[in-house]
Amino acid sequence: MVAYSQNTSPVGWYIGSYLLRFIELDSVGNDDPNAEFLAWENTIIVRASDLDEAYGKVISVAETATGPYKGGTEGIPVQWVFEGVTELLPIYEELEDGAEIMWAEHDSIKLSVLRRLAKPLSEFKQQLDDKCT
Repeated sequence: MVAYSQNTSPVGWYIGSYLLRFIELDSVGNDDPNAEFLAWENTIIVRASDLDEAYGKVISVAETATGPYKGGTEGIPVQWVFEGVTELLPIYEELEDGAEIMWAEHDSIKLSVLRRLAKPLSEFKQQLDDKCT
């Protein structure tokens, strides 16, 4: 058995998530920590030799979506603001059907709560429909 560092992907792939916050550039309160904003958390995979390189690549990808532009029919100056990386994990298996790319541990969780975590296909379809409308 080959021993791997838990921080290094033996297959050269990492999964990372990052947060982007949407602002209207001319709005007051864009830096108010108590203000509420539309935010997207995007999850991507990157090829990298180590965690440091993967982190930098996730940031680079995120920053490509942060340029100001004119939004809506009124052409309001808007921008997505990069807020940071929220998750970064090595992928330990080759990418193929059934490869495990993420996992989460749930300590001391009630069976009733555990069973609510599992969802039928129809719920995933509805979530996607709701996001697209």
